[in-house]
Amino acid sequence: MSSRKSKLHLIGAFAALATLALGVSCKGFFQNPTLTTITIDPPTPSVGQGATQQLTATGTFQDGTTAALTGGTSCSGNTVCWSSSDTTTATISTGGNVTGIAAGTATITAASGAITGTTTATVVLNNITNFQICEGTFGATSSCSSGSTPLTWNATLNEEQTFIAQGSSNGELVDLTASSTWTVPSTATDVTCTNGGTSPETCEVTTGATNTSVVVTYGTTTTTLSATLNVVVQ
Repeated sequence: MSSRKSKLHLIGAFAALATLALGVSCKGFFQNPTLTTITIDPPTPSVGQGATQQLTATGTFQDGTTAALTGGTSCSGNTVCWSSSDTTTATISTGGNVTGIAAGTATITAASGAITGTTTATVVLNNITNFQICEGTFGATSSCSSGSTPLTWNATLNEEQTFIAQGSSNGELVDLTASSTWTVPSTATDVTCTNGGTSPETCEVTTGATNTSVVVTYGTTTTTLSATLNVVVQ
């Protein structure tokens, strides 16, 4: 092989290697950065029953950059899939619009591949009216307090009775027992109620109990409602 041909082969080989190296370099340069975290705003949304609120998802990438992520169904790259842990409390659309269904909390998740971001959505009741205490279970229509008129429980010693706190929200009857506070006077040491967190509420009178009044309150963002249970020990 002549010296001229050898030089041409060497030049061609170097050119091929340079092209390959440039291609690899460009591919690495233009490759999308890796998504590392997802943040949801607002961070702890509160929405009224029957109302909606728009959530947004922001992605942080391996190179430190951030970008708005869009809602969709592919659940990859710059597209997130939205979901709710409890659709009886809150639902969320493909585009990130959360709707309050019933009072309570639900975990809202935005996911892209293996990366997820979560927040807790709280659904609050609006326009509570007719707050009352009733004997028995949710939906009772008799043996209830009415307005400023207390409910009277004629109790015997060592007796237990279940009660419910309920009211109307936008024309719908709602169970408010677990989210209400049941306050027994500190002097009534032999009258106990489970003091919220359960539905229905169980109250009990034991030996030595005397007549007392249990005040039940339900707090909202604008006002506090209350009703009274008079315990008359027989």
